[in-house]
Amino acid sequence: MTSRPRRSLERTLEGELGRFVFDEPYRESYIDLRLSISRDDLLKEPVMQHAECSVSPGRRFEKICTIVDSLGRQPSKLIPILQAVQDEYRYLPEEVLTYVAVSLGLSPSKVYGVATFYSHFALEPKGRHVVRLCDGTACHVRESLPILDALRSALGLSETKKTTSDMAVTVETVACLGACGLAPVVVVDDVVHGAMTPAKAVELVERIVRAEKESQA
Repeated sequence: MTSRPRRSLERTLEGELGRFVFDEPYRESYIDLRLSISRDDLLKEPVMQHAECSVSPGRRFEKICTIVDSLGRQPSKLIPILQAVQDEYRYLPEEVLTYVAVSLGLSPSKVYGVATFYSHFALEPKGRHVVRLCDGTACHVRESLPILDALRSALGLSETKKTTSDMAVTVETVACLGACGLAPVVVVDDVVHGAMTPAKAVELVERIVRAEKESQA
């Protein structure tokens, strides 16, 4: 019986972070997040070969290659890899999710599912300073919402616009920060600030932004 010749497709992914090319065995069920596909197709789990970190010189995808190689090309390393990528770029670009999926031999739909399941991950760019306001039961009862309103007013933000135009500050809410005894709580760049008021929160953020501008002067 004559074996069917192996066919492959040269895949090119291009986005904000750069461009990379890799070969992938031909499969009609191949999933590419950048293609228009049906929901049923998205739920399929195709088997993909690992992508090689061959990136054009000067492309910023080279950093992604370094992260993947340093942490290991294993599916069990998915979350640490996504964390490291987000630490580097402050969010997870769509083309990077696809690249990571191919590198680990996973389907893009699975990687995308992990990235959207955990609230820690962001699919849109965040500011240099991230302000997280707790809106859990304890903080909500102690009037965390007026703090949120004050921050949005001071920074020109809204429910749909969470990051300032200069990419300095992102303000977001979380279900619970686990510091109920300090309610209401605001976390700025992973530093917890308890017993906050609208005035205190605004002053805190303005001080951080002002210090950053002074350091760059």
